[in-house]
Amino acid sequence: MAHHGNTPAAWTGVTIMLIGWLVGAIGLVLDGAGLLFWIGVALQPIALVVGAVMSKMGMGAEPVNH
Repeated sequence: MAHHGNTPAAWTGVTIMLIGWLVGAIGLVLDGAGLLFWIGVALQPIALVVGAVMSKMGMGAEPVNH
């Protein structure tokens, strides 16, 4: 069955990444907010780990058997 990435693991990972991009962009715009930028950068690998862990817990897509 085609899931097109509509799984809790995918949605959670992408949501965390989008928040990271938003935080990083705000950190770039605000003068002297370098820490905020790096927090946004740090959220990117965290999102990948969260998505992978959720997928291993069964909240991701099932493997396709051809």
